[in-house]
Amino acid sequence: MAAVEFTAKLLALRDIRNRPADQIRGSKRMWRMALIVNFFGPAGYFLFGRRRPEAA
Repeated sequence: MAAVEFTAKLLALRDIRNRPADQIRGSKRMWRMALIVNFFGPAGYFLFGRRRPEAA
């Protein structure tokens, strides 16, 4: 479980770093701080933190 949590945090940090700020709900700094909260931080980011791309 620790490996899964660590991987989720790394993936979330990478996504936050590479995604433009206008595609993230809230600030990047806030989401980085939220990742401290065990598994719920990364899960919350992937479920609620990212904006979906608008359909063309």
